[in-house]
Amino acid sequence: MTAAVITESIERRFDDTVAVDGVDLEVRAGEIYGFLGPNGAGKSTVVRMLCTLLLPSAGRALVLGHDVATQPGQVRLRIGVALQDAALDDRQTGRELLTLQARLYGLNRVEVEQRVTHVLHMVDIGDAIDRRIGTYSGGMKRRLDLAAALVHNPDVLFLDEPTTGLDPASRALVWREVRRLNEELGTTIFLTTQYLEEADELADRVGIIDRGKLVAEGAPDELKRSISDDVIVARVEGAGDEVIQALCAIDGVDQVDVHAEEITVRTTNGAAAVSPVAVTLSRDGVKVHSLTLRTPTLDDVFLELTGGHIDHDGDGEHIS
Repeated sequence: MTAAVITESIERRFDDTVAVDGVDLEVRAGEIYGFLGPNGAGKSTVVRMLCTLLLPSAGRALVLGHDVATQPGQVRLRIGVALQDAALDDRQTGRELLTLQARLYGLNRVEVEQRVTHVLHMVDIGDAIDRRIGTYSGGMKRRLDLAAALVHNPDVLFLDEPTTGLDPASRALVWREVRRLNEELGTTIFLTTQYLEEADELADRVGIIDRGKLVAEGAPDELKRSISDDVIVARVEGAGDEVIQALCAIDGVDQVDVHAEEITVRTTNGAAAVSPVAVTLSRDGVKVHSLTLRTPTLDDVFLELTGGHIDHDGDGEHIS
């Protein structure tokens, strides 16, 4: 598959501080790539370099085959960008902003009308499009900023923490828009986030950055499997050695541990093993009080790789 974004040992220094330290990335055309890390890890700095807002201190970055340092104009024509802080003029209406954005990209009057109509179909703003932006809620401003990033039909869309500060319900609305853009238009999306569930829900692949270095990369499920098995925990009465042996014989079970009245079954595929475990316990006359399945999360991956969790703000505001 063609690469939409490539970085080769890219670095960015601010005086004596190394914000990005030799990052190598390859984002495939048509995929959603999630870029994970806590505040200060270097996520936004990488995005700003890829969007030509910062020059790399070392290394090289290509977007759709164009060098961000030597061909910034070619890069800008082909990308859309929605950064954390939307630079919107509160005195304009939403439609005026989108029209201006389209004209700045060289679209003629007919093309402007077509593109504005199209992005408003994809990003739901409703009647508010003809109100002044100063009357918009924070969530509506996020959606308008996303529409502005799409109005010239970019091949690659950079979203820098698009749902930070939004409550879970509002976040889900943004997720829906991101999926639709990717599925309907085939847009390559580079998504930075500090919400692990966001990357797990949306991304085809994720990269984890910590202290300026890329520490892991892969599909979410692959990363989760790489650090831990699924765990089935059964609280029981009357489990003898023959039951433990029967559990160990189940296909895919790696390990069975017993602590008092709790049995822990480690397996490579918890969803497939839950039913055989339950059947085995029932067949051997074991009284089961509870049976639960725990699968690894991206938070487990991050903790394993960095020694810490990703912390982020609370629920924030609601998209109206």
